[in-house]
Amino acid sequence: MAAQIWYDNDGDLSVLEGKKVAIIGYGSQGHAHALNLRDSGVDVVVGLRPTSKSVAFAKEQGLEVKSVPEAAAEADVIMILAPDQYQRTIWANDIEPNIKPGTAVAFAHGFNIHYGYIKPSEDHPVFMVAPKGPGHIVRREYAAGRGVPVVVAVSR
Repeated sequence: MAAQIWYDNDGDLSVLEGKKVAIIGYGSQGHAHALNLRDSGVDVVVGLRPTSKSVAFAKEQGLEVKSVPEAAAEADVIMILAPDQYQRTIWANDIEPNIKPGTAVAFAHGFNIHYGYIKPSEDHPVFMVAPKGPGHIVRREYAAGRGVPVVVAVSR
């Protein structure tokens, strides 16, 4: 299958109208995804451990913050942006027991899906949105009205 190149005009944010996106993690990619989506008019909640140092930071930036189980339970799309080595445990303990039927699951890196560490059931579409740059550059370019190249993959 040949790669397809899409541009800004090919995107349609209306598919997220009336939907809630949970960003799990608020590190390099998490903050950029959450802020860029919020600033694009998407309803975003950030899911974090209550003891995370990022809770105050995300709240200071005007984002809604909830525990990971709470954020997962209300989301229509869950973007898992915690470090790869923690994703499997977060999925098993906090997301999988709380995810609604039909909720899409997204990643910025395909490691845990590719190697089968995370196996969402068939009723959960799985996709990847992987910006080709660190989060601070993704955010900076968005704020400047530009963007960065992104690899997008759809599993099902």
